[in-house]
Amino acid sequence: MSKQKEHFSTQEQEELLIKAMEATVALNPLVGVSSEELTKILKQTAKQAIKQPSTLAKNSKKLAGKVVEILKGTDQFEEAKGDRRFDDPAWEESAVYHRLKQAYLAWDESMGELVDDLSLDAKDERRAKFFKEVVTSSLAPTNFLFSNPKAMRKVVETRGMSLLKGLRNYVHDVKNNNAMPSQVDTSQFEVGENLATSEGVVVFRNEILELIQYKPLTTRVFKRPLLIIPPQINKFYIYDLTKEKSFIQFCLSQGIQTFVISWKNPSVENRHWGMDAYVESASEAVGAILDITRSDDINLVGACAGGITASILSYCLNQNANIVNSLSLSVCMLSMHSNDMDLNAFTSPAALKTARETSQEKGVLEGAELAKVFSWMRPNDLVWNYHVNNYLLGEAPPAFDLLYWNSDSTNLPAQLHSDFLDLYEDNLLYTGEMEVLGKKINLEKLECDKYITAGLTDHITPWKSCYKTTQFVGGDIRFVLSSSGHIQSLVTPVSNINANKTSNKKAKYFCSDNLPPLAEDWLEEAQQYPGSWWEDWSTWLIKRSGGKKAARKTLGNSRHKPMGDAPGTYVFNR
Repeated sequence: MSKQKEHFSTQEQEELLIKAMEATVALNPLVGVSSEELTKILKQTAKQAIKQPSTLAKNSKKLAGKVVEILKGTDQFEEAKGDRRFDDPAWEESAVYHRLKQAYLAWDESMGELVDDLSLDAKDERRAKFFKEVVTSSLAPTNFLFSNPKAMRKVVETRGMSLLKGLRNYVHDVKNNNAMPSQVDTSQFEVGENLATSEGVVVFRNEILELIQYKPLTTRVFKRPLLIIPPQINKFYIYDLTKEKSFIQFCLSQGIQTFVISWKNPSVENRHWGMDAYVESASEAVGAILDITRSDDINLVGACAGGITASILSYCLNQNANIVNSLSLSVCMLSMHSNDMDLNAFTSPAALKTARETSQEKGVLEGAELAKVFSWMRPNDLVWNYHVNNYLLGEAPPAFDLLYWNSDSTNLPAQLHSDFLDLYEDNLLYTGEMEVLGKKINLEKLECDKYITAGLTDHITPWKSCYKTTQFVGGDIRFVLSSSGHIQSLVTPVSNINANKTSNKKAKYFCSDNLPPLAEDWLEEAQQYPGSWWEDWSTWLIKRSGGKKAARKTLGNSRHKPMGDAPGTYVFNR
C-alpha cells in the first residue's frame, strides 16, 4: 500500500471513529442513562414483540424464504455503506464464508423489518432499533474466531501467537478497562508530553479548579483576555491536543491572552459540589485573570456543559458590572427539550429519578460507567471493532489522540449531576427559573455579544436545539453552523498554526446575518464558506478584544505567582 493510500485509510478510519464517539460524550451527564434502565427497556421491548405473535410468525416465514434463496445462490444481500466487518476477500471468495455472511445480513435485515412491523410508538421504536442493533451486532460471525477468516489466517501465520497476544489484551482490559475492549493504545500518549503541551503555568488554584495562563506567541497581545471553560465531564485538553489541533495554540497565534480552566476530577467526598460551587469557583478564577491582566472585563468561551456553566457565570458576573464582554458557546444547548436527541429515547421521569438516586448513593456519577454504557450506543464501532482487533487478531488498538482524550474520563459530583438533571427535566434556563447563588438566572437579560456554533450532524446537541438559544438569550448574536458533528465541530484546525501545515480541506461552515425564528429558515438563507469556523470566530472576537499592548515576559503576578507548569496537576487526577 502506498503512503498516500495508507494516510487516506488512516484519516478515513479516524473520521469514522469520531462519528461513533459523538454518541458517547458530552451530554451524557444531562440524561443519566444507566445499565439498569437499558435492561428494563430491553425487557419491555421483548414483551411488545411477544404480544404480537402473528407479526413474529410472518417475519419468521419471510426470513426462512430468504435463507432458501441464499442456499440456492439466487439472493444477494449487501452490507451497509461504511460497514467494514466483511472487508476480507474470503467473504466473497469462499462459498462457505459467503453464505454465512449472506445468512447473517438476511437475519439482520429481518430483525429490522420486525421492529418496523411491531406498531410501536416513536419512542419505543427508537429503543427497539437500538436493541436490535446491539443484538445483531453482537452475533455477527466476524466476532467469533472460527467464523472470522482474517483471524483464522492470523493464527496460522503467527503460529498461534496472535491468540496469546489476544488473551493478554483481554486480561489487561478485564483488570484495567472495566472489562471493555480498549479503544486506544494509551502507551502512545502522555498528557504534558505529546498532548496538552502548550507552554503556560498554573496561576490560581482552588479545590474545584486550576487556572492556567498560557505564554503568548506574539510580541503584542490584545488587552482583553479570554477564558475557556471546558465541560465538567471531560478533561480540558480537548482544546489542546497536538499542536496542529490545538484551539489554544490558535488563540495564542492570534495575539489573544488565553486562560483555561482545568476542573478537578471529583471523588466521593466532593458529592456536595453543585452548580453553585462551580460557578463560585469559576468566578474566583475570573477575579485572578482580571488582576493578572489588569483588565476590567474578559471574553468567555464554553462548550457543551461548560457552555451552560459559562452562561450562568456570565449572568452572575454581569449583574453588578459588565465583567463578561462577550460569550462564545460551542455545541451547547441552553434549551434542553429536543426531539432530535437520540438519547431522549432512553430517558423517562423514572430513569431520571433512578439516575439521580444512584449518583446520590455513590457520591459521583462515574465516568468509566458512562463510557461503558454509551459505547453500546454504537456497538459495531466502539465495542466489536476493538473486540476483533484486540482479542481475535491480537493487535494493539489504534494510537489516536481524540480516542485517548475520550478514554480519559472524569466523574461528576452527585449534586452537579442532580442540578444538570433539573435543567434537563424542567428546562430551567429556557424558562428563567434556575436559581444559582441566590439569583434567578434570566438569560434574556444577558446582553453581552454572543458567538454561537453548532454541528450540522451533531446528535448529542442537535444544531436546531442550539439555534434556539438565539431566540431567547439577549445581546447581539452571531450563529455559525459547522458542517461536522459534535467533536469535530470543536476540533476544526485551520492551516498554518505556528507554521504547521495542517490541512482541513473538508471543513466548511454556514452563517447568516439574520436570525429568523425557525432554524430551517436560517439554514435556507445561510451562505456556505470553506475552511474552519475558527477563523471567522477570531475575526469576530478580535473586534471585541480591545487594543493591543506589549506581551508580558512573565506569567502571573505578585499576587498570583506561578504554581507549576501547564497542564497543571488536576488533569492527572483519576
